[in-house]
Amino acid sequence: MIFGSGILKGMLVTLKNFTSSYFKGPDEGGLFTVQYPEKRLPEKENFRNFPFLVFDNTPDNLRCVACDICAKECPPKCIYIVREFDKEGRPLKRPATFDIDLTVCMNCGFCEEACPFDAIYMDHDFEIANADRHDKLLYHKDDLLKSNEYFRKIRPTNASAVDARRHEAEEKKKAAAAAVAAKAAAPKPTPPAAPNSPAA
Repeated sequence: MIFGSGILKGMLVTLKNFTSSYFKGPDEGGLFTVQYPEKRLPEKENFRNFPFLVFDNTPDNLRCVACDICAKECPPKCIYIVREFDKEGRPLKRPATFDIDLTVCMNCGFCEEACPFDAIYMDHDFEIANADRHDKLLYHKDDLLKSNEYFRKIRPTNASAVDARRHEAEEKKKAAAAAVAAKAAAPKPTPPAAPNSPAA
């Protein structure tokens, strides 16, 4: 065995990859320069950046129920949630406050994985640089809201699976409600009449 043969083999692999990279396209790992921001690389579907909140149809139909699971699972604790209450003080299934400090967020995606209501997902938007990190990078509920159509656009595979799962759950819920209503509307059997007592 020649001394340094391992180093030589490694350098040959490096030289091979370096040479072949001139003949590969951008999607194959070749050498290239993208004139950003005029030109951009296509984003991967599972690329993740900062979270956003999903709503159906209108912002009033927010999927988030303020369960606080994402805030508890967040490693850097950058999510702050306060539940909304009605005039009588009863808790509602929606957040009055939902803040995310993007200067603290580490883009881990744990909030997305922990959410049982398909309400929070990682966005593709990364151009959020700002000189005022105390106010402009503290995103409130209105800043985080994005429609389900937007979710379908950036992550079609995930969105299709989520929509199918939610539709199936909704159909089961409707079927159960219909069965309960049918049972309640069914006529109750009349009890048999008591036999006449013999005359004294």
